[in-house]
Amino acid sequence: MPYIPHTEKDFEKILASVGASSIDDLLKGVPEGLRLRGLLGLPEGLSEQELASALKRLGRRNSTVDEYSSFLGAGAYNHYIPSAVRSLASRSEFFTAYTPYQPEISQGTLQAIFEYQTLVCELTGMDVANASLYDGASAAAEAALMARRITGRDKVLLSGVLHPEYRETVKTYLRGSGGDVRELPFGTESGTTIPDAISVESRGAACLVVQHPNFFGCLEDLEALAGVIHANGGLLIAVVTEPVSLGLLKPPGESGCDIAVGEMQSFGNALNFGGPYLGFMAIKNEFVRQMPGRLVGQTSDRSGNRAFCLTFATREQHIRREKATSNICTNHGLCALMAAIHMVSLGKGGLMSLSRLNLSKAAYLRERLLAIDGVRAAFDAPVFNEFAITLGSGPQPALRKLLRKGIIGGLALERFYAALDRHILVCATEMNSREEMDFFADEFAKAVS
Repeated sequence: MPYIPHTEKDFEKILASVGASSIDDLLKGVPEGLRLRGLLGLPEGLSEQELASALKRLGRRNSTVDEYSSFLGAGAYNHYIPSAVRSLASRSEFFTAYTPYQPEISQGTLQAIFEYQTLVCELTGMDVANASLYDGASAAAEAALMARRITGRDKVLLSGVLHPEYRETVKTYLRGSGGDVRELPFGTESGTTIPDAISVESRGAACLVVQHPNFFGCLEDLEALAGVIHANGGLLIAVVTEPVSLGLLKPPGESGCDIAVGEMQSFGNALNFGGPYLGFMAIKNEFVRQMPGRLVGQTSDRSGNRAFCLTFATREQHIRREKATSNICTNHGLCALMAAIHMVSLGKGGLMSLSRLNLSKAAYLRERLLAIDGVRAAFDAPVFNEFAITLGSGPQPALRKLLRKGIIGGLALERFYAALDRHILVCATEMNSREEMDFFADEFAKAVS
């Protein structure tokens, strides 16, 4: 039986109030071909035991990094998560907490968010951070909208080596509000954004959105790009999809960036088949009133004790409606908490060590792969823990052979760049042992021979 909570009297009252004689009469505006006739073709219900078994069978059909050696990155990174992260985040006072609307009874949650914001500021070198956004892609789109509000300009420039899915998300966000979104070319040899190529396009632009390290894993010259866009009155938005890199790289705030956004999944959050993740945003202090999403501030209560509160809530859509800076009305609080616990457990020294380990792992694997006949580096710019290689032919046959050996060998770039039909994007993190990397290189040599 279908679960329909309305009684016959409820239906009669509803129909009478809208002037319809029957449900069919009410739905006659829906095309006949789209209307359901009869019940859904669902199987009989299962007991709890049967359902648990069925779900386990379905789960075993997934390919995970527990059963496979993964060298796949491209915006989602396999890192070790300390046991303390899940243990602390699963405490009842955190695990069931929603975004606090009554700060006076949510001091613990507010403090956790405040600490997360502080860590993001320290990581990025920026002045203010918000209490997380939905994911890195939506954070990039929100930053573009924010730059348009700040500058009063409509044109948005996107680096061609910004994550392709981020670019599509920005276009989707901006499509309804008009404006001009332009993608910029990248250097075919360097694999990075070309400062000279944006000098003309940047005139009248609200912002330039560039990823660092970029989608190919290459390091961008943020300071040079900042000089070009600032000379024409625009803002530089830096997107970081691999925040572990900030343990070694100069932070965006020290490289001329006005807004830093990205994905914080690398800290405390498993791959989770694509989500939930959490986007971060950090800005210069002068832009704080234009920043979307939650912002938790520190204050004092009537007794002079340290206290926390939601700040600038008047910009939110549930209060400001159409005048709000954004339609964001929540934050990924639990994901942000896990990221904060992970960062605290690492500390500054631990983060630097983790970054060096990722850098060295990728350098070792890259050297092993480039020693194989027919394999060469796709670009010559420096990289962090991700790099692109080129083969003598299409990569899909080799990737399928690797998969049969229990290796997820990377991402074929043709999916996003038609001209890069012989390229693979490969990633290495602390989760890839030397034995795994050697096995990958040996099997890859066989696969491409």
